[in-house]
Amino acid sequence: MGIVKLLDSNLEAHGNWDGLSLGWTTAIWLTHVLSQADHRLNKVEGWIAKHVQTISVITGQDIRPSDFADDSAAAILRYLNQDEQWQKYESEQGKHIIKVYELSTEIVRLDATTASSYTEPTDGSIFQLGHSKDHRPDLAQVKIMLATLDPLGWTEATQVVEGNKADDPLYEPIIMNQL
Repeated sequence: MGIVKLLDSNLEAHGNWDGLSLGWTTAIWLTHVLSQADHRLNKVEGWIAKHVQTISVITGQDIRPSDFADDSAAAILRYLNQDEQWQKYESEQGKHIIKVYELSTEIVRLDATTASSYTEPTDGSIFQLGHSKDHRPDLAQVKIMLATLDPLGWTEATQVVEGNKADDPLYEPIIMNQL
């Protein structure tokens, strides 16, 4: 997604920013947040110190734990909070995360299935008692019609209805949606 490059080119760090670039510091900090399920700023520097060699090899960067002191992370939050810079970054990032593919729609496969739940069926609820493909007529269920592109298995359309609906009436709307 080019996050490091885009952060570095769209977020202007203060002239006193030293060491690892703002983009690399942010990406590695986010790696810490995701891998450790811990967003506290004061925990990053110690985590980096324990993994400095691994992170250096993976990123190809000269990593110093001091680049991840909690004041650096706090500065990153201030940079990310500047609306004009953030909008510029977000616009550029959007160009790197959405890809359009020309896929063959010649063969579309349709399949109806159910998902059972221990939820009590009530009026107006999507969970209802119906013919159970799981052989559990005692459980409320929803019915799901799925249209996928063959041979990829790429989901083209999904329709979720009450669990007491028959399969047959679900085919026509999804076929009409594909035409």
